[in-house]
Amino acid sequence: MPSIKDVAVLAGVGVGTVSRVINNIGSVKPETKRKVKQAILELNYIPNEVARNFKMQKSKMVALLLPSIFHPFFSELASYIEDELDREGFKLMLCNSGGKPEKEYYYLDMLRQNKVAGIIGITYNNIENSVSTDIPMISIDRHFTKMITCVTSDNFSGGQIALRELIKAGSKKPAFLGGVSAVYSETMLRREGFIDEAKRQGIEYTVYEEPEPIADDKSFFEGFFRKHKDVDGIFAITDMLAAKYIEFAKGYEIRVPDDVKVIGYDGIQDHPYFHPILSTIRQPVEEMARTAVKLLLQKVEGRIFDRQIYKLPVTYREGETT
Repeated sequence: MPSIKDVAVLAGVGVGTVSRVINNIGSVKPETKRKVKQAILELNYIPNEVARNFKMQKSKMVALLLPSIFHPFFSELASYIEDELDREGFKLMLCNSGGKPEKEYYYLDMLRQNKVAGIIGITYNNIENSVSTDIPMISIDRHFTKMITCVTSDNFSGGQIALRELIKAGSKKPAFLGGVSAVYSETMLRREGFIDEAKRQGIEYTVYEEPEPIADDKSFFEGFFRKHKDVDGIFAITDMLAAKYIEFAKGYEIRVPDDVKVIGYDGIQDHPYFHPILSTIRQPVEEMARTAVKLLLQKVEGRIFDRQIYKLPVTYREGETT
């Protein structure tokens, strides 16, 4: 593998000159710059990004900590985050934890050692003591006691909208389905908004939850169908849980939307080949992603924010399940 010395020899210049051309700093004559760039192309030289950033004391790498890259919401979010970082001249380091706290501990420790510019994190585990304010960080949905800015959708309003839309569709006995995470997250406000609107309208409602992650989908839904046969409207905490409800309901000969209306939360079904197309509370995924990046880069530059939570509005997207 060619080194920076090889580039210098081929271009007939010093190593320091090559470094100035690569980092675009200092004064280098146009002809000399051309020779260096030509030598880099001929040798297919790839600069050592980590070493270069360390020397400059300014990393251009941002880490994204995700619980799962397979979840459509997280993968869509990651795509927009990468695009916004690329626009700003930064690179993305993807850290896929699989939702395991031990992997999140490992990644956070690794990121501290490698001096990334900042972190955008999504975690539902109790890792409070491992999160440091030494590295600028933006959290999605999650609150920390430390001064870490949170970007989220208006989950409370989403829950209210879902209840109103279920009632509008004819539901008389709606239910909220969800999982309770070990630590507080903005996602819990989806349930609170649902309950608040039901009480405001004087509607009888049901809340059915288990700790996250739900260990056994079959057991979860069997318990629900056994206890709540009269429910005729479902608001699920995520689109994925709503889709699972619809699948299990078929085994009980429950028809959606004829017998039960169903609304999810996220808005991950963007393609017409999904069937049935789920009615859902759509999060502004692109806006959340780009806002998180912009706030993080402002933090990298040393800006102090006047608020800790940035909530973005949600919308209701009607599908075939209401």
